[in-house]
Amino acid sequence: MELDSVAATEAALKARLVSMEAYRAHLDGAPLTSDWMTVDQTMIDGFAAATRDYQFIHVDPERAKAETPFGGTIAHGFLTISLLSPLAYDALPGVKTTRMGINYGFDRVRFLNPVKAGARVRGVFRMVALAERAVSLQTTWDASIEIEGATKPALTAQWITLAVLEPPTD
Repeated sequence: MELDSVAATEAALKARLVSMEAYRAHLDGAPLTSDWMTVDQTMIDGFAAATRDYQFIHVDPERAKAETPFGGTIAHGFLTISLLSPLAYDALPGVKTTRMGINYGFDRVRFLNPVKAGARVRGVFRMVALAERAVSLQTTWDASIEIEGATKPALTAQWITLAVLEPPTD
């Protein structure tokens, strides 16, 4: 699923809203998997421009082909980890009373396999912890980004998210 606008992102999120009970049911449950997403050179170049990271292994296909073992350009590791957000929009449930979602942090991030320009990736998520508070949910996900056709994932991490909830009505 390609999310190219605020409206598309919000629609994807709203389509996956569930009750608190249904959300809790994912704790220690089966992995949730997104659709495939293509990481093309245009995406890599845009990330390079946004972050000012123009290392040739990312933005110079001819030089990367000649001087690296990758056979061409590869995505930045930080681009790869940032794809967790749109991949999650496609795979993860949210609670109906969520006002917004926030990245709380990461533990044990490992970049295991480079993502070559033109590769397709998908997210795989498993809820491993849930801390409920009056107006928030802190969820820990075992997350990985798989590369189509590769045996080793691009990255693995524990991703901690925070959902800010509507205040309870008493």
